Amino acid sequence: MAVKPLSIREMEKQSEDIYESVVVMSKRARQINQNRFMEQAIKDAEEFDMGVLDELPPEPKENYEEETKSTTQAMDEFVEGDLKWQMVSEEDN
Repeated sequence: MAVKPLSIREMEKQSEDIYESVVVMSKRARQINQNRFMEQAIKDAEEFDMGVLDELPPEPKENYEEETKSTTQAMDEFVEGDLKWQMVSEEDN
């Protein structure tokens, strides 16, 4: 699946700053990737009782499940207004 072009006007409906919109979407995409990685790691840890030097068995192709790309999912969430964010000032860090 390819990422669809996103109109600047659609981004401006959610935020007046285009750069802020891009940062919000990219951070959400990273968050989605991290969550998927953690879910897969937990699943793998539950399935296998492995030693230190054991190798992971290859994943059978029939078990492969294609997921929506994280960037596409983040863009869709942003355009639909599902994402909430706030600016954190330098003083708060």
